[in-house]
Amino acid sequence: MTHPLTDPQPAHPTAKFWAVIGVLTLGGLLFGYDTGVINGALPSLTKDLGLSSAMEGIVTSAVQFGAIFGALYGGRVSDRTGRRTAVTGVAAVFLVGSLGSVLSPSWPVLALFRVVLGLAVGAASGIIPIYLAELAPTRLRGRVVNQNEFMVVFGQLMAFTVNAVIATSVGGGGGEEPGTWRWMLAACVIPAVGLLIGMRFVPESPRWREARRTGTTGRRLAARDLFAEPWLRRIMVIGIGLAVINQISGINVVQYYGVSILTDAGFEGDTAFMVNLLIGIAGVAGMAVSLVLNQHVRRRVMMTVGLCCTTGVLLVMSLTSILADDGNPAKKWVILVAIVAFVGIVQGSVNAMTWLLMSEIFPMRVRGEAMGLAAGVQWTVNFIVALGFPYADSVLSFGPTLLIFVVLQLIAVVWFHRTVPETKDRTLEQIEEGFRAHP
Repeated sequence: MTHPLTDPQPAHPTAKFWAVIGVLTLGGLLFGYDTGVINGALPSLTKDLGLSSAMEGIVTSAVQFGAIFGALYGGRVSDRTGRRTAVTGVAAVFLVGSLGSVLSPSWPVLALFRVVLGLAVGAASGIIPIYLAELAPTRLRGRVVNQNEFMVVFGQLMAFTVNAVIATSVGGGGGEEPGTWRWMLAACVIPAVGLLIGMRFVPESPRWREARRTGTTGRRLAARDLFAEPWLRRIMVIGIGLAVINQISGINVVQYYGVSILTDAGFEGDTAFMVNLLIGIAGVAGMAVSLVLNQHVRRRVMMTVGLCCTTGVLLVMSLTSILADDGNPAKKWVILVAIVAFVGIVQGSVNAMTWLLMSEIFPMRVRGEAMGLAAGVQWTVNFIVALGFPYADSVLSFGPTLLIFVVLQLIAVVWFHRTVPETKDRTLEQIEEGFRAHP
């Protein structure tokens, strides 16, 4: 017997249903804020705590490092204890990590608490999409799951906005004043408290309850169990492949190092913070368009078109950086326009479809565990990109580094087109049956 609020196929979702979705997607907002805020906090951090380029990479990538383990173990916990209990725990970890980061006396302590934040970010990235997919009626599943991704990019825009306001008022001088970064990091405490309180009113997933009742989920699994059968192996390869594609787009280079990239392009001081807001707005606009399109356009079409478009924009950005003279005033504007277009396209297609498809394809008996593994791979690649970009940029320079992502995008287009099936307008159970029938 299912709760009327969480019936997987309600005829007309109620206001309470949307309120529940709103609470859960606060986790997405925290995910976005905590990964995006470092973008503008770095100038103050570097000056205040005396960070070298290596230390800068460590502090930036600490969240991604923690997220690897949060994703891997969060999904496992959600299969055993339930989605609701797991997300409540995630909210508490968000709060502890946020407060610890704000009060950190040195960069190693800050890095440690950003690892704690990463545990929450990684767990949220794996648990919340499948939780939403299990609550949503089939016809609204794309809309509901992508609302979480909308909140992720909204959280990033919120971070960019807070950074810009603080940098131009409290921080002054391009946001490099001592202590400015603490104010930037403090803003995410409020949504963390909201998620923790709100989870008291969110019901458990009816699909998880039924699977738990019948003993088809919650059992202790080894990683090899996820690859034990041909049809499961196919799903896991697709899930892991999607996770890699999401990161080799290069989106997080822009999200984490946007202010630095814009400064190098020629935007100076507070101006870099202000134009960086356009990146956040582009992400929100792209996801807003996706919320509409995914109700009408097939997943494969959106992903394929998105990958082709991002490849083209990255190529323009790379060639402009390599070929245009630094003294040419048009260079910085071409790079800015390309970055804004790139972020809008990636967020509205590649990112949106990656997390939507990953929330749909895994079978119920291993859904949390499998999603956790795929998300863990995603965060591993994310960590490598975040840690390695400053070094690659210093050795190769920005333009040639982008060419690496162009080549990877071309490979991704071919792999996706040949490998990933369509899932739109099919129930989660029908998707599982399709994989069983065609391993």
